[in-house]
Amino acid sequence: MANFSKSNVPQFSVEVYQNAFLPEGGREVNAIVTVTSTGGGTTGGTPLADAAASPASGAGQGPGAAVVLMVDCSGSMDYPPTKMRNARDATAAAIDTLREGTRFAVVAGTHVAKDVYPGDGRLAVADAQTKAQAKDALRKLSAGGGTAIGTWLRLADRLLNSADVSIRHGILLTDGRNEHESPEDLRAALESCAGRFTCDARGVGTDWEVKEVTGIAAALLGTADIVADPSGLAADFTQMMENAMGKEVADVALRLWTPVGVEIRFVKQVAPTVADLTGRRTEAGPRAGDYPTGSWGDESRDYHVCVLVPEAGIGQEMLAARVSLILPDPSGAGTPQTLSQGLVRAVWTDDMVASTSINPQVAHYTGQAELAQVIQQGLDARKSGDFDGATAKLGRAVQLASASGNQDTAKLLSKVVDVVDAATGTVRLKAKVAEADEMTLETRSTKTVRVKK
Repeated sequence: MANFSKSNVPQFSVEVYQNAFLPEGGREVNAIVTVTSTGGGTTGGTPLADAAASPASGAGQGPGAAVVLMVDCSGSMDYPPTKMRNARDATAAAIDTLREGTRFAVVAGTHVAKDVYPGDGRLAVADAQTKAQAKDALRKLSAGGGTAIGTWLRLADRLLNSADVSIRHGILLTDGRNEHESPEDLRAALESCAGRFTCDARGVGTDWEVKEVTGIAAALLGTADIVADPSGLAADFTQMMENAMGKEVADVALRLWTPVGVEIRFVKQVAPTVADLTGRRTEAGPRAGDYPTGSWGDESRDYHVCVLVPEAGIGQEMLAARVSLILPDPSGAGTPQTLSQGLVRAVWTDDMVASTSINPQVAHYTGQAELAQVIQQGLDARKSGDFDGATAKLGRAVQLASASGNQDTAKLLSKVVDVVDAATGTVRLKAKVAEADEMTLETRSTKTVRVKK
């Protein structure tokens, strides 16, 4: 039993949920890995059975944090004029939420990027005076110009990496499409920034591209959301900054070691959102690879690991994979620290009941991953005029949301389809759908609910 004590540094725990039993000839092994970080200046937490917990050294207040706020100042931010005012007010609210001593900067984004505070390629240190100065600088922001988000991200990267801090984070607001640089330019900027800082992205209004904003957040291990009404920006920015200020340790990796002959099918984060990490593996020694998880505060996330093991006879047992939480040495020279680990097993049996039962956690998150997929497929089909395909996919989504208790997604779906029977997934497409409702469903389609244990 792991005990969490009061500390300024988080303690990480790993718990593995799986049905280890396979029938004769069976090869696919699935496991849900729950990772919990607790104790970054708080007390307690829920003990996890059979999970070792260890502190992440060098976390907490140590080297500190840096945040860059990127505010869209393109010409479209003037339509309506209240949008720019709301963006300034939201950024001011986020600045008020900065923890004393945090390094920060404000970038105005158009077809170029300009560091409007403190300027000259520097970061300010948050205190009463610098916060007031930053808010003064915000009042001078006006709308005009185009949109080239890659340039904003590259400037944020340069600013963040000028400081010797452990937590580097960006907050990006846009109201339009990335029309003044090529998709390749944005992709190259994201590849350059990945692993260097995390970034939350927000689309305000309804004239932006969902896949652009969600793609930025996915690449930089942050969150994405829509703020359809600009008056809601201040509350959203405050919450984002509070979450950023709660991060205590950065660059944690999920390391998967597998024995000879074991193939990795996929590694996905499945809660609080679905994110496929399979293609983001970096090699970490013989038969081991690291998957990035970003920064952590007091929180818990779930990951789905699926591997193929060699066939074995009845009664045989093997270690299918070892999952570890790894914190690299900040200098890059020393040995990475193992924060916690868990084991994924495979046992071959002729007990059909044992080998055919599906672990509840695995079943739940398999359904949640499918839910995210069929929402995207259904909305894409609707946009392309394939209304039969859209009805089938969104009907399946309604069925999955109902079965898993994902009430938030069910409510969003009900604004796009009329639900005849949720249990069977019988729906009718609505004749008229507000653009904001469709974009909200698409943006939030990857949000999941935790399995009830």
